[in-house]
Amino acid sequence: MKRQLVVVIGAQLVFCSLAVASERMEDGRKAYEANCATCHTSGTNGAPVTTSTEDWKNRSELWDAVLVEHAKSGYLAMPAKGGEPDTSNYDVEVAAEYMLNLAHPDFPQD
Repeated sequence: MKRQLVVVIGAQLVFCSLAVASERMEDGRKAYEANCATCHTSGTNGAPVTTSTEDWKNRSELWDAVLVEHAKSGYLAMPAKGGEPDTSNYDVEVAAEYMLNLAHPDFPQD
């Protein structure tokens, strides 16, 4: 009985984790489309194209932490928060995660 309860609870935790991850990716997609896609789908002003592994190959190995910091404060020609100062930090973070998953889906998350 205890073993069955542990299995059920474990399965619920896995399901909840997947649901949260899926929700974050959907939030990331929406934030990316609203604030990042204009430049990162076309390479405007030298922005790395999100789906181009080649554009991202020499980027920092610190990935999420560095990308989020650059997105929040601006970097080179990229304005802070994609030029939308009212964008929440959460939206910046999930957009960065979304972009990295598109560019390198095989890389581990921070």
